[in-house]
Amino acid sequence: MQYEDRITIPTPEGVALELTLAGMGSRAVAGGLDLVFKGLIVGLLLLVLYGLFGDYGAIVIVPLIGLTLLLYDVGFETLRGGRTPGKSIGGLRVVRSSGRPVDVTASMIRNVLRLVDGMALSYLPTMVSIAVTKRNQRLGDLAADTVVIRDRRGIDGVQPSFAAGGATASAAPVHAAAGANWDVSAVPPEDLVTVRAFLERRSSLAREPRMRLAAQLDGALRPSVGGADVSDPERFLEILYDAKRARG
Repeated sequence: MQYEDRITIPTPEGVALELTLAGMGSRAVAGGLDLVFKGLIVGLLLLVLYGLFGDYGAIVIVPLIGLTLLLYDVGFETLRGGRTPGKSIGGLRVVRSSGRPVDVTASMIRNVLRLVDGMALSYLPTMVSIAVTKRNQRLGDLAADTVVIRDRRGIDGVQPSFAAGGATASAAPVHAAAGANWDVSAVPPEDLVTVRAFLERRSSLAREPRMRLAAQLDGALRPSVGGADVSDPERFLEILYDAKRARG
């Protein structure tokens, strides 16, 4: 049976967002790295507990381990764009199946189930589920409606930038400075995904569709941005993207 390694998500603005799914191998590597980091955190906490309470500290070992494993994943996934340290090193991240960023509820669901289908059962349900599902989803992903994808670091790096005609890292300080006084707090993350998709693919569009789509995105997003002082739609979208990304 052939399983897809990519998913294409249509957006309301007509831009198709293509995401590359993470396979079992890359997920296993990222998960192994996260287990190492979790072990270090748990070990440090246990040293502190034994130092403070002696043998009485053993009373809280089991709930402490479960809570640490859960909060580690939920905290990093919701605060760092779906990237735990292991996923970040491995170039992966978690998103909703719609392409939107993972939220607290979805992350909590997928990671509570990880406590059941992960270490407790030697990851056998996880491996089977990833192998047989169409979008490489484990049970927690199915319940939370999430997928794990390969991250595009050239786009989602610390200082991404889209100069006219394509992405260039050297232009990041220029765009960040241009949007320094813009208020982009009202622009939701899902709209940023749409802007990114357009900026990535605009060079492949014919002139008229490109201009029309840029104008549509400009008209939809400009009312949510305070202080925008450029009139060109594509320039507005470039600066908006960099300003929003630079502020997390």
